[in-house]
Amino acid sequence: MTVCCRAFALLMLAFTSAAAAHAGAADAPWRNARQMVVVTTAGWNANHGTLRTFARDGDGWREVHAAVPVTIGKNGAGWGLGLNAPQTGAPVKREGDNRSPAGVFRIGEAFGYAAHAATALPYRALTATDYCMDVSGAAQYNRIVDANVVGANAVKGSSEPMRRDLHANGDLHYRLGFVIEHNAQAAPQGGSCIFAHLWKSPTDATTGCTAMTPAVMESLLAWLKPQQHPVFVLLPQAEYQRLRADWQLPALAAADAAQ
Repeated sequence: MTVCCRAFALLMLAFTSAAAAHAGAADAPWRNARQMVVVTTAGWNANHGTLRTFARDGDGWREVHAAVPVTIGKNGAGWGLGLNAPQTGAPVKREGDNRSPAGVFRIGEAFGYAAHAATALPYRALTATDYCMDVSGAAQYNRIVDANVVGANAVKGSSEPMRRDLHANGDLHYRLGFVIEHNAQAAPQGGSCIFAHLWKSPTDATTGCTAMTPAVMESLLAWLKPQQHPVFVLLPQAEYQRLRADWQLPALAAADAAQ
């Protein structure tokens, strides 16, 4: 092959790869998202990270609020079951592993102890009989249900009563929060009941959720709009940088990139 032909072949290969990457991003299930909540961590085993919010203007993302600290699963993160294609070479989220799911996820309903909340998201006012079913294989696995509706047997064995203030000595973690739609298909042992909720302290890691201050939660709930198709992204920093272009994720500030 001549030098000219070799150069042309390399140029075509680069063009084809770039086009494929762009097509993959353009076809992503979150291509219509106009709001994105991004959490990055220092690595797979880190149990705290940084949360940022972005809005899409035209074809680009702009940061909306300043970065804030959050805590995640006690054992860090593992690939979850969300909107992105399955990934390899890292931990995989499983039921009871105390890891937060990594990937891109739809944001579901908000919930809380009060009758109403200042949010445009669908809101569930929790009652003493609301449970999230965390028993793999159960018919209601990975769903928040009312035991008065589905029956006491349907939530038997669940360790996730949603009114933790009533069932767990006044616990306020779920006083305000929203659902992160991990494992929406309820795959057995895939992990369940993943939320964004309130933290007790900056060192209060979770069993798989993402926790933050009440002020940050209130700001998020006031900002999120269902018509903007918001998504939640959680990734270790190295994975975020590896996937950013292909997944059309926002660029991070230098301080966050050095997390």
